[in-house]
Amino acid sequence: MHKDEAWEGVVAGKSRNMPDGSNLYHYLKVTFTDGKTRKVRVEGSLWESVSPGDQIVKRAGSDPVKK
Repeated sequence: MHKDEAWEGVVAGKSRNMPDGSNLYHYLKVTFTDGKTRKVRVEGSLWESVSPGDQIVKRAGSDPVKK
């Protein structure tokens, strides 16, 4: 995900991963309005506040937020 991207979508799933053994990363599987699905890394606070079926939006220059 790039800072200049803008999109809207629905949370399809949530996951966490600790690939290096010391940092915990939070991911959301997002189904975008065009029907495509992608796994995006998000802040832990957003990850904790959303559930599958919730809508999220990302504006250019900002982090994703719950809609």
